[in-house]
Formats: sequence, C-alpha cells, structure tokens
Amino acid sequence: MFIEKEYFDGWMQRIMERFDILEKQYPPSQGKSRPLLPDGDMLLDNYDLCQMLNVSKRTLQRYRSSGELPFQMIYHKTYYKESDVMHFIETHFSKFRNINKK
Repeated sequence: MFIEKEYFDGWMQRIMERFDILEKQYPPSQGKSRPLLPDGDMLLDNYDLCQMLNVSKRTLQRYRSSGELPFQMIYHKTYYKESDVMHFIETHFSKFRNINKK
C-alpha cells in the first residue's frame, strides 16, 4: 500500500501543528515531575530515596519497619515526605558525626 507524498506531508503537517498546540498548553517541566501535597511538601518514592541516600530498597524497608522513616502508601506505592526525609537525614548524620568525633 502506497500513499501520495502530498497526502502524507499534509497529515504530518497537521500532526506537528497539534504537537505545537499541546506544547503551548503544557510546557515541558524541569526534570521529573513529583507529586506535591497540599502543604507544598514534595513526595519522594523508593527509587528517588534510594538514589538520594545511596541505599538499597531493603535498607529503606528496615528504616520503615523500625519507625525511623515515616512513609505513606498511595495505591500500593510507598512515598516519603521530603520534610520527613530531611529530618531523617539530619538526625542520622548527627549520630555519625558524634561517632566520628570519638
């Protein structure tokens, strides 16, 4: 099955016009978009947190099970509030600083 070049070019032009309209309506975001809570706090998922802390998913599970790291389950997916993660980092890094000073 073959189509004429002018017919094909016409369709491609219409598709590109639609892309231009969509791009104006939804400008590209910087990086990965993350869900925000009503208070403006960002939610991080397991992948984000593993990359940020350079730990495994099992280590995150240990932190959750021990209650050291608060989390929320949304549609069977685990999320962490950015403010909770920052507090977790501050408390745990201060422990390591005290150990290294001895």
